[in-house]
Amino acid sequence: MISQANKADIAQLTLLVNSAYRGETSRKGWTTEADLFEGKRMSETILQQMMDAPQAVVYKYEAEGTIIGCVYLKNEGDDVYLGMLTVSPDVQAKGIGRQLLSFSEAAAKQWGAIRIYMKVIDVRTELINWYLRHGYEDTKQRIPFKGDGADVPKQPIYFTVLQKQL
Repeated sequence: MISQANKADIAQLTLLVNSAYRGETSRKGWTTEADLFEGKRMSETILQQMMDAPQAVVYKYEAEGTIIGCVYLKNEGDDVYLGMLTVSPDVQAKGIGRQLLSFSEAAAKQWGAIRIYMKVIDVRTELINWYLRHGYEDTKQRIPFKGDGADVPKQPIYFTVLQKQL
C-alpha cells in the first residue's frame, strides 16, 4: 500500500534507502551504488529537510507493517522532480518500483504537471535503461554530482537527466 510518509517514518526510511544503495546489503539488489560511493546515501537530517521542503512529499510503500519502498516528489509547477525511488533489496524485481513509478506519475498529473523528471547516475546504465523502457527520455543534460559530505564518490560522478511528458 502506498501512502504519504511522516516524521515517524524517518528512521525506517533512512535505513531502507541506505540498505538499497550502499553497503553490503545493497549488493543483494540491482540498485547498489556501493562500488561508486563511500558513506551513506541518506541521513535522517537530510530526509527531514527533504520532507519539510515546500511542495515536496515522500511516499512509502508498506507491506505487512514494514516500509519496503519509497519515492520523493517535489512539485515545481509544470515539472515534478522524482527522486529517491527505492525498493528493499529483498523484494526488488517484484513490480514494487514500477508501482511507485506509476503512482508518482499519476500524482504529478493530479498536481497539473506536464513533465516528470529525475537525475540518475550516468554510469548506472541498467537503471537508465529501466526508466527508458518506462517511457522516460534522456535529455542529454549532464550535471556534476555535488554531495552533502555524507557520501564520497570513488570516481567523478555525473547525473543524467531523464524526463517523461505526462
